[in-house]
Amino acid sequence: MAAVFIDANDSLGDIFTRLAQPDDPPLRVNRDPDIAPEQIPDALGGADVVVIDHTELPTDVARRCPNLRHVVFLGTGARSYMNPEELAEIGIAVRTIKGYGDTAVAECAIALMWEAARGLARMDRSIRAGGWPRDDGMELTGKTLGLVGFGGIAAEVARIASGGGMRVLAWNRTPRAHPDVAFVGIEDLLAQSDVVSLHLLLTGETRGFLSPVRIAAMKRGAILVNTARGALVDEDAMIAALASGHLRHAGLDVYAVEPLPKDHPLTSLPNVTLSSHAAFRTPEATENLIAAAIAHCREIAATH
Repeated sequence: MAAVFIDANDSLGDIFTRLAQPDDPPLRVNRDPDIAPEQIPDALGGADVVVIDHTELPTDVARRCPNLRHVVFLGTGARSYMNPEELAEIGIAVRTIKGYGDTAVAECAIALMWEAARGLARMDRSIRAGGWPRDDGMELTGKTLGLVGFGGIAAEVARIASGGGMRVLAWNRTPRAHPDVAFVGIEDLLAQSDVVSLHLLLTGETRGFLSPVRIAAMKRGAILVNTARGALVDEDAMIAALASGHLRHAGLDVYAVEPLPKDHPLTSLPNVTLSSHAAFRTPEATENLIAAAIAHCREIAATH
């Protein structure tokens, strides 16, 4: 068995090489973060396993990789880059990595929430341009945070927010229990929450989960935070709610189209804070991610 990290930048490639052990199966690093999908078959060179960071793997390209049997995707959002069901039909299993960046993403969600409440980025931009804005912010102590989806990241957000004096509600597709978190129906969560933070995986069922009807059901003046996937939200309805003032602010790390186009409507709204799908990007999370990818390769080799 052989594996190729197909689209490593220098930083990820260095960590991958450093964490690999002498008795590991052959693990090759292809340092080409801009590799095109059509180049993957040649770059794999007959390998059984491909480790992918951010490159699309169309099913027709996978069919041209005769020995490929496993994909190890660096993260949870493989569906944004490939069709796991179609790949399974041609004998290719897709593995994803969970939990590696729970704290990193949670801290980013909290940062976006606090920024949205106080408008610090907008003040910074205005001061740099010669202004001196002194708008009122929102105190979050005593306010209600609603977590839509409750896994490892949401649990970390709940821990931090509870420590900051917030009341925490959550809704999950399957029953859960967690200290200091009240689990409620989605309608109650949207109606009661001063801040709504999304933590769902993107699936066929969750695509567009925050629909126009659900956005309209949110508390007027609420903050929306999304560090999960852009396609969970009806983007047009969100933009309209921000423009009308129904939503106070949105803190967004993810978008329906990435990178976000320069002339996208979100870039011109003053009550939006934007970050570039970077919530998980900390040295600690990256180490966890690459270590987990190598562990997957070892497990695959052990079964062959």
